[in-house]
Amino acid sequence: MTTRKKPESLSFEQSMQELEALVSKMEQGDLPLEDALQSFERGIKLARHSQQKLKDAEQKVQILTNQNGQQSLDVFEADK
Repeated sequence: MTTRKKPESLSFEQSMQELEALVSKMEQGDLPLEDALQSFERGIKLARHSQQKLKDAEQKVQILTNQNGQQSLDVFEADK
């Protein structure tokens, strides 16, 4: 078995790349049950790690965009 880095030590991009590879491998449907369960468990850990990274980034953006306790950004409206 290859040694994999802990999800906590991966960047967001690395985590997402590995998660995409796991999903692709699992979608093929030819993994033995034990391997599929291990891949699923790893995928859950990677997804949770990625969600936390996104939450952290969102908090940083909110802190940076607040001025004197008020948001300084306008609401984004996409062109239709």
